[in-house]
Amino acid sequence: MDLHEATQVWIVDNDVENDVEKIQSCSQIVDAACLLRDGEVVAFPTETVYGLGANALSNESVEKIFLAKGRPSDNPLIVHIGDKGQLSTVARDVPEKGDRLMEAFWPGPLTIILPKTDRVASLVTAGLDSVGVRMPDHPLALALIREAGVPIAAPSANRSGRPSPTTADHVMTDLNGRVAGVLDGGPTGVGVESTVIDVTVDPPVILRPGGVTKEQLEEVIGPVELDPSFQVGAVETPRAPGMKYTHYAPEGEMWLVEGTPGHVRVRQADMLRAAKENGLRTGVLVTDASAAYWEQNADADVVLSVGSADHLDQVAQQLYAVLRKFDEEKVQYIVSETFPRVGLGMAVMNRLEKAAGGRILSV
Repeated sequence: MDLHEATQVWIVDNDVENDVEKIQSCSQIVDAACLLRDGEVVAFPTETVYGLGANALSNESVEKIFLAKGRPSDNPLIVHIGDKGQLSTVARDVPEKGDRLMEAFWPGPLTIILPKTDRVASLVTAGLDSVGVRMPDHPLALALIREAGVPIAAPSANRSGRPSPTTADHVMTDLNGRVAGVLDGGPTGVGVESTVIDVTVDPPVILRPGGVTKEQLEEVIGPVELDPSFQVGAVETPRAPGMKYTHYAPEGEMWLVEGTPGHVRVRQADMLRAAKENGLRTGVLVTDASAAYWEQNADADVVLSVGSADHLDQVAQQLYAVLRKFDEEKVQYIVSETFPRVGLGMAVMNRLEKAAGGRILSV
């Protein structure tokens, strides 16, 4: 692909950061929106992770997302809208349960699969008749989409397969020179991508766990099912991002070890010792409760905590930054703790399983 001489970075004044109307008039937003209208790709913060945006109505523009990321074109993209008025541009025949979910969770980390309109670029949907749509809960994202005047297709703003970016620095590490610009809005809040739910079927089906939990969804629309295709090793045609390929992976080989804490630590220590004997630099991903133990254990060269297991929102927020930190520390072999697959833990475990490429040991 043609590289940009330099990726422009805009930092938005904190004084206006929480006021969408004020932000929309900022020169940084105006400049970034102009690039989007001109067919360029721009990275921007959402409440989940940084997204890499392009005009969702233009195949020529959307193609630049795939080129910048090195992403397979059979992996559909999520369309972001700035207000409900833009919904009819990309989606039609919204089911009643879809309306209820929008009322409850938009703006927010929920992507809803809906029948698409003919205006959506075919590259966005990977040839499917449906499209994933969400309204992000971040003032910069909303201001940018509204100023651009078009819905924005945006996967995470990282090289394909890498941990998703939660800061502008992460974006620049992966995409500097490959995109026209980056809006720097500081660290993101949720830390893992949006939940994806398909309401074109009944009962609705979760295609990707994320910032809105299964339990929260069921409080609003009743029973929902889990699609097995978001699990590692699935071979189904992906209907949403993150369903087919290994994602979120650090450069080092990563293993998850699950079981009772005592047995887990013994197995992890054995694995780390074997890796060190093979000349590998080792790391362990832990929670706060076990960090002190591993910091005293010579088997791990690098010990990184994702926070307290009692606060999964904290774990989700820090997960990708920790995975990237292992790369900064040149770690070649990583073992990780696991989390209960309920609530937000389902999203955390989905990302860890993808990052490990399905390498999971039960002890």
